[in-house]
Amino acid sequence: MMKKLKNIKVLAMDVDGVLTNGHIVYDGLGRELKFFDVQDGCGIAQLRKAGLKTAVISARSCRAVKARMADLKIDAVYLDAYPKTGAYEDVLKKFHVVDAEVCFMGDDLPDLPVLKRTGFAVAVQNASAEVKKQADYVTKCKGGQGAVREVVEKILKAQGKWIVE
Repeated sequence: MMKKLKNIKVLAMDVDGVLTNGHIVYDGLGRELKFFDVQDGCGIAQLRKAGLKTAVISARSCRAVKARMADLKIDAVYLDAYPKTGAYEDVLKKFHVVDAEVCFMGDDLPDLPVLKRTGFAVAVQNASAEVKKQADYVTKCKGGQGAVREVVEKILKAQGKWIVE
């Protein structure tokens, strides 16, 4: 696992079920609400400080996701991306990387084609059985509850870039 993590230059993630708990909530006006974990955000900031790139590939889109991704300064955001392989190909080109240099975090069936290609495939703790079977690593934390932070720490510690200020 450490050898694979040392090669990672890009962390790519699904949104619903990875950066959120997977719940889709609508308010009384029909607006979609999302709940994001602040520690995941802190981890993403640490990753960016260390010089790694970030990408989000989601089959869905909503204003809350757009706002949070802008807030986190995610380098590449692909919404309404289904199948996800087209967006993934664009990530490889945009950042001039190969599969072995990408970690992808997913939780459900639409993530499988990308998970099968990446250098380090991650399933969140509450992912589907099929996704867990494909993963190099299954997080201890659930999606939307620190799973991204957990993976960021593993990557940065493997690369000697984890800095606690």
